[in-house]
Amino acid sequence: AVTRSEKGSVIVRGDETVTVNATAIKELVDTTGAGDLYAAGFLYGYTTGRNLKDCGDLGSLAAGLVIQQIGPRPRQNLRREAEQAGLLSGGHFQD
Repeated sequence: AVTRSEKGSVIVRGDETVTVNATAIKELVDTTGAGDLYAAGFLYGYTTGRNLKDCGDLGSLAAGLVIQQIGPRPRQNLRREAEQAGLLSGGHFQD
């Protein structure tokens, strides 16, 4: 995956290329931890068998949350945020 800040990310696997939009945010506060959180969300999706689009969406959500605060650790419960965004339940995918 190649992250592109507010332009989202591009994920390539073999002949497959997926473009993922950045998560909309209210205010950019601090970019510390954005790449790590994107990687964490992406890898969670990847290791639990999600498709590349869903992996990117999880990474984008995690990064989008952490850049709206000071510091590299999100204050929010990422699982709860992903569930509320429809990324871990309902039509998106099942846990």
